[in-house]
Amino acid sequence: MQLQKRHILIVHAHPEPTSVTHQLAQTAADALSSQGHHVTETDLYAMGWKAVLDNDDFPQRKNSERLSFVEESGHAFAHGCQTADVIAEQEKLRAADAVILVFPLWWFSMPAIMKGWIDRVWAFGLAYGYQGAGNTYRYGEGGFAGKRALLCVSVGGPQEDYAPRGINGPLEQLLFPITHGTLFFPGMSVLPTFATYGAAHMDAATMRDLSERWRRHVEQLFDHAPIAFRPQNGGDYPDRHVLADHVAPGQSGIAAHIAHR
Repeated sequence: MQLQKRHILIVHAHPEPTSVTHQLAQTAADALSSQGHHVTETDLYAMGWKAVLDNDDFPQRKNSERLSFVEESGHAFAHGCQTADVIAEQEKLRAADAVILVFPLWWFSMPAIMKGWIDRVWAFGLAYGYQGAGNTYRYGEGGFAGKRALLCVSVGGPQEDYAPRGINGPLEQLLFPITHGTLFFPGMSVLPTFATYGAAHMDAATMRDLSERWRRHVEQLFDHAPIAFRPQNGGDYPDRHVLADHVAPGQSGIAAHIAHR
């Protein structure tokens, strides 16, 4: 059976070209290109990405008296007056069938430059406020529905620190604001995170083994089952805000928002 050719966007964030992050991003690009997919990369540090969302993002203000990011983002997106760098990244994103974010875990999250990429590119009307319908289309629906998303995270510390009872907390819970919030909120199907531990002290042999494991993993990008986040409009949230009493009874917090298959 012939493999269907797809468009994949790889966004990565690390200032050091020899870093684990860079090597994993390159491995993914090579593997997917070898399969015949069209791969586009965004190397945030290399391109000197402006990380801060501010007034300069809105050269044609709707309201010159008070800066409302939601109002100005929606106005700029709807009227084609976003900055050129944001438009270019949105074009990559909209063309992509899958998005891979490759980054080191810094202070329990992504580097600020990648968060800034999301802050500026996830515009009102595109990633939220979809179709001018407020929160009607979110968590499983929205402007990014039909796309897959995968995090590839390099962690400096040992895996034990991120175990279910590890001192840092489970990695999947630390990343919930990204997987469930940033990615699932606008409709993406989010795959389980690919994580590597001990990245701060990785020797060449370990790096080779890791790269091969990552290559095999990314070659199955369109075969892996997504995380079973509960969709807003699937019946589990009758008022679109709170889980129904019969859904995940006795559970609260992050676990309640994932359906266990």
